[in-house]
Amino acid sequence: MCGIAGCVFSDPAQRGEAVVVAMRDRLTRRGPDDAGVWADEGGLVFLGHRRLSIIDVSANGRQPMRSSSGRYVVAFNGEIYNHSEMRTELNKIGAAPCWRGGSDTETLLAAFERWGVEATLDRAVGMFAIALWDTAARKLHLARDRFGEKPLYYGWVGRDFVFGSELKALRAFPGFSKSVCREALALYLQLLYVPAPRSIFCGVYKLEPGCILTIDSSAEPIVGEPPSVPTALRGITLRRWWSLEKSVEGGAQRQFDDEREAVRALDEVLRESIRLQSLADVPVGAFLSGGVDSSTIVALMQRQSPRRVRSFTVGFEDAGFDEAPHARAVARHLETEHCELFVTASEARSVIPDLSTIYDEPFADSSQIPTHLVCRAAREQVTVALSGDAGDELFGGYNRYFWAPRLWRAIAWLPYSARSALAAAIAAAPMTGWDALGGPINALLPGSRGVARLGEKAQKLASRLDGARDLDDFYRNLVSEWQAPRDVLRKDSIGSSTALGPLCDERPIAGLEAPQLRMMYRDCLTYLPDDILCKVDRAAMSIGLETRAPFLDHRVAELAWRLPLHMKIRNGRGKWALRRVLDKYVPRTLIERPKSGFGVPLGGWLRGPLRDWAESLLDAARLEREGYFDPAPIRRVWTDHLCGRRDRASKLWSILIFQSWLEGSR
Repeated sequence: MCGIAGCVFSDPAQRGEAVVVAMRDRLTRRGPDDAGVWADEGGLVFLGHRRLSIIDVSANGRQPMRSSSGRYVVAFNGEIYNHSEMRTELNKIGAAPCWRGGSDTETLLAAFERWGVEATLDRAVGMFAIALWDTAARKLHLARDRFGEKPLYYGWVGRDFVFGSELKALRAFPGFSKSVCREALALYLQLLYVPAPRSIFCGVYKLEPGCILTIDSSAEPIVGEPPSVPTALRGITLRRWWSLEKSVEGGAQRQFDDEREAVRALDEVLRESIRLQSLADVPVGAFLSGGVDSSTIVALMQRQSPRRVRSFTVGFEDAGFDEAPHARAVARHLETEHCELFVTASEARSVIPDLSTIYDEPFADSSQIPTHLVCRAAREQVTVALSGDAGDELFGGYNRYFWAPRLWRAIAWLPYSARSALAAAIAAAPMTGWDALGGPINALLPGSRGVARLGEKAQKLASRLDGARDLDDFYRNLVSEWQAPRDVLRKDSIGSSTALGPLCDERPIAGLEAPQLRMMYRDCLTYLPDDILCKVDRAAMSIGLETRAPFLDHRVAELAWRLPLHMKIRNGRGKWALRRVLDKYVPRTLIERPKSGFGVPLGGWLRGPLRDWAESLLDAARLEREGYFDPAPIRRVWTDHLCGRRDRASKLWSILIFQSWLEGSR
């Protein structure tokens, strides 16, 4: 796990190495153990690398690394979990070099020489962002893993091509423009993250998951809209080397019809994924919340480990957000070496000033705070931690997958105006009233079918119902915060478009006939890489911790798409097949509870200890002066939240995080 950076100059640069060293060293937290830089003889191409030593911690794993023939030079961030198997295959066919060490980087280079770039990526099981310079073809290849676990930004400064693991590396390049992309800002307000391929800056883009970008020295800078996939211009090609759509279509043709066989196969493929991802030359642990996903990972990890697995959770003083007791019970049953970090609200809030540095561009998922705290706790004992990320998207875990279709069926017969009136009525009821109703309702519902924090969710539901014309529309509203971001942006600063990309893709895809499956697919393309994986990567790498997600082994994901809907969602609950796997290792009574998410009491904080901080950032004169937002609607939302009748915390958090980021980016 590392940080990479580099550039292709339009003309030979005498100070190129110093520039790339500066870019590289902005990523020191991602790779605190070592650093390297490589330059081609002509002074046009430079690769920089910061290393977090995980596999072969000796100098033999140092990067940038050159292949045995000298043709390829790589700067690589990530892990290839099956690199030992790839080495064995290369040895058998007589294509192995005289190995210098045991790193997966060296294996990758030998594979590139034998099989080529895309064929090697097809064989690789892992997470990665790769910069590969081909000295023979004089081309740079940038590649990203299938689901986007590892980040990679690129763009042009003048005529010079630059890239890096985080925006802070690109910002170190002389002449970098900090001009905010207004289309990206609008999308950020809507989704609470900046979706790929955009970044918050004009002219800088994210390489999308499963894609490879190839450029040579004749490439002309791309200005304006980000390139779409596929693209073939002079000196530039952008293509998809792995497709989720094809994986879904393949799964639809090979659906399981035997439930016992499906659960057995899922258990087997998860065991193998966890076995591979537990391998490292440094201490390894796992996050444990006590929910289905993390409990499954830890249970299978412990079953295959000769030692007690180190598990980590974070506890909060607010019982409504504290998952520590559930994690403790699961850890006790599995007999893990469990570490529980208990933090006060004040300690949690102390993370907020660092968020703009950690996340590098506006990112407003408030669970970023507990995520960073649990990563920090884990880093005190381990260098690698396994997580349960992607279980919800692949196996049908989010509440919206089963509540939204059920609710829509109940109200679809109403005229549009009546549905809007219903939404207004739900919103008009105070949160305290909904919360009081939640207790008796949850008491009547078994196990995980209840709803935690009913008042907050009821008001969120009301705002999402308003304006929805069909179920797909309703889903887009559910995953959007400011449904009309242009209402709060300065009218003279609004760009030409704010297309939501895959969220608005209405093409029929085989296997996605059910609306719940369409939701999961769209979440895998958008929310998973740009929110969940971004959140965990930045939170962990800011303190030099590598995180791994066994559910994102592509063989696990592809098997998940072979499960018919009734093996994911059944009787109003998600993750049916995954729960059957977990049943083998953990009593169901330890797991069954309402899904609550990993959050903080943000609404109360903004009315209390964060009120002065928020008031300063939301000052009308300040908003007017900075020129991005129309102060009037934002002040109305702020006043509405302060009175306590409605929870506007998520909307306000998106503005506050942008304001805080803007202040820190000057």
